[in-house]
Amino acid sequence: MIREWLVPITETAVGVIDAMALILIVIGTVEAFVAAMRGLFTRHTGHERRTVWMNYGRWLIAGLTFQLAADILETSIRTSWEAIGQLAAIAVIRTFLNYFLEKDIVETRAIDRGAAEA
Repeated sequence: MIREWLVPITETAVGVIDAMALILIVIGTVEAFVAAMRGLFTRHTGHERRTVWMNYGRWLIAGLTFQLAADILETSIRTSWEAIGQLAAIAVIRTFLNYFLEKDIVETRAIDRGAAEA
């Protein structure tokens, strides 16, 4: 009985959260594109280029995190093992992407700190 109203609400929430992720990724991509194009016509230092890509990485991490949240919700209403397996694989891939993006951001910050101290 609860499942009858829970599934449509969850499906709607998944759609809304996926839309939020889409918006975050699109905004971040447009921002990075504009900054990269601006860099083609001006002299950007290595630090400025790294800042552009670090900011882009933050947008991507935010979008991936929202998508992962949607995947978790979607898993809660799927009943077939095939659907759950597909969602689990997608969640693992997104988690690894998120991990490596975060790692790159931390490494870039360390490089910037080292350059600033030198």
